[in-house]
Amino acid sequence: MATQLSTPQSLVGMVVSWEALPDGFKLEDDPVENTGQPLLAGALRESLEIVGYIQPQMLIASNFGLCATLNQQITLKAPDWVYVSAVKEVLDDRKSYTPNLEGEIPGVVMEFLSDTKGEGYNQGEEYSIKPTYPPGKWFFYEQVLQIPVYVIFDPNGGLLEFYTLENGRYKLQLPDENGRHWVDSMELCLGTWQGKKEERTGYWLRWWDKDGNLLPWAVERVELEAQRTEQERQRAEQERQRAEQERQRAEQESQRAEQESQRAEQESQRAEQERQQKERLIAYLQSQGIDPENLPGL
Repeated sequence: MATQLSTPQSLVGMVVSWEALPDGFKLEDDPVENTGQPLLAGALRESLEIVGYIQPQMLIASNFGLCATLNQQITLKAPDWVYVSAVKEVLDDRKSYTPNLEGEIPGVVMEFLSDTKGEGYNQGEEYSIKPTYPPGKWFFYEQVLQIPVYVIFDPNGGLLEFYTLENGRYKLQLPDENGRHWVDSMELCLGTWQGKKEERTGYWLRWWDKDGNLLPWAVERVELEAQRTEQERQRAEQERQRAEQERQRAEQESQRAEQESQRAEQESQRAEQERQQKERLIAYLQSQGIDPENLPGL
């Protein structure tokens, strides 16, 4: 999507208004600068969808026109990724968004640097503070829309520049000890991650929750579910093996108890036999007129 061109004019003392686009206003579509940008934007949204973060009133879009009227001239800028916490009306086919008129000011905008540079005012426009019409993106996000968080990401080198609006100016923020940045409006952390997704290998932007848990992509969610299923299977197998070992130990204890019982029974039988033998011997001796009490060992 391109900014509507007009004769350059100064925006000093500019009047910003939030007006609906006129009927029939043509939104121009610019080609994406490289094939990686849609993948980066899609990956950011995907992980939010997976965990059920996205609510109907939110607006999350990529290469999507943000509008404002500057000195009665309509201006559009299309960030590579934008997050709005709440819109006034949920539309199925929203073509553009005018903050204040249609809902909240975006909480976050992101720009992904590409391999190729544009020409004219588009060259390095992510950093452009050009105040004349049409203004640069940096100027538009900072001075016109006053978006709290501006992210510039270099997918090739993995450099993440995280700016927050302080006293009306963007200030570069250092990451935390994990290399991440806390986004107040989303209550999530943003950071870089290196690896492969789909056909792209390289640096990505990822979300983490307040507890430091990475929000997974769909393929990772499947892998995690498979890992959990395998872990559950292994735990169940270990429990089965432990139960079998316990059964075997119980069986061995039962066998040992039975053997002890048999040995005790045998000892009892031997004692009984000895007692009977002694009684018979005593009876025989008495029958022979012999007093058993006078015999040693009886």
